[in-house]
Amino acid sequence: MNSYKIISDPVFGFIKIRKGLLYNIVQHPLFQRLNRINQLGLTSVVYPGARHTRFQHSLGALFLMAEAVKSLKEKGVYIFDSEAEAVKAAILMHDIGHGPFSHVLENTLIHGISHEDISLMMMEQINKDMHEELNLAISIFKDEYPNKIFHQLISSQLDMDRLDYLRRDSFFTGVTEGNIGSARIIKMLNVKNDRLVVDSKGIYSIENFLTSRRLMYWQVYLHKTAVGYEKILVNTLLRAKHLTKAGYTIFATPALAYFLYNDVDAKWFSTHEEALQMFADLDDSDIWSALKVWKNSDDIILSTLSKDMLDRYLFKVEVKEEAPSTEYLSCIREQIAQKMNISYEETCYLMTLTEIGKDMYNPEDDSIGILYKDGTVKDIAEASEILNVHLLSKKIRKYYLCYHRF
Repeated sequence: MNSYKIISDPVFGFIKIRKGLLYNIVQHPLFQRLNRINQLGLTSVVYPGARHTRFQHSLGALFLMAEAVKSLKEKGVYIFDSEAEAVKAAILMHDIGHGPFSHVLENTLIHGISHEDISLMMMEQINKDMHEELNLAISIFKDEYPNKIFHQLISSQLDMDRLDYLRRDSFFTGVTEGNIGSARIIKMLNVKNDRLVVDSKGIYSIENFLTSRRLMYWQVYLHKTAVGYEKILVNTLLRAKHLTKAGYTIFATPALAYFLYNDVDAKWFSTHEEALQMFADLDDSDIWSALKVWKNSDDIILSTLSKDMLDRYLFKVEVKEEAPSTEYLSCIREQIAQKMNISYEETCYLMTLTEIGKDMYNPEDDSIGILYKDGTVKDIAEASEILNVHLLSKKIRKYYLCYHRF
């Protein structure tokens, strides 16, 4: 009898999922929900092929974790079968708490709680449904397990999450700069002093990985058009929430209505048993369904933003090195107010200013160690001959000014 399910993946080929614990996680409704959550949110507005899901990414991360465990075992790192299965379960569920369009809901319809917190709550719910079979996986996810290499494989500068999303996002966007050598990096992984390191032969792959990650962030994840499109959606949801607070009744699916009409934060989740299930019922389709109705709203701001989303009428985006002056922002808001025939205060829904900072490598936060044949370990910043890690470590700040075209 076949003890595996085989899935054909466009990035890694055939992915085997062993029947039992891992297959049962994949079959769970909370995991299947990831089929309805886009991995890259609204990035398809720039890269039309970027319509892959969190479900696909999670399976890819599982594949890479299996490869990493196998590679470490071949190098003599002792890993119990129970640890191997638990770390695979943990990476499989690492993104399970993402909401619609991945990050849009955070600080919009919910606040004071991250998708990692919700992931943990969902893991605990699956664990309960699976009769406590995930205790070890959850311990590793929470970094409570004594052997720290397993948590590093899930969350670190070189975790399987990053290795998958860079390869996968590169593949689906067509941005070839992100196509890292994940197989070689995994083959070069090793353990020294209870810490994940990379054999010195893999230094060039790590240099390529860090450079690719930087390029993917500014070319894909923080592309100005994608950021501007996301701001339209955020402002649409904020306007809808404002209207419900003001006593208006607006269309929403039951799951979306729950978050529009209630002030949901971490305390709310802990005191309302139904909150987690309502969040689990919420996916990208709830938002699109609402937008199609809201475009005919009597509220000019809600209808304008909804039409902008549906018809791809994008905010104008200006990326600046310095914060724009108060006078410049006021001038834009006054022109929007005049054109839309709304108050100056209401223009906050049609203009946003966001400061975005990103460093591609932080040597003080879980650095990447390079292991040499004599047993010494050097940080990549010191070991690399060609990589300007000082430049990669520099926190780049940009100001994204997004506003409705007038």
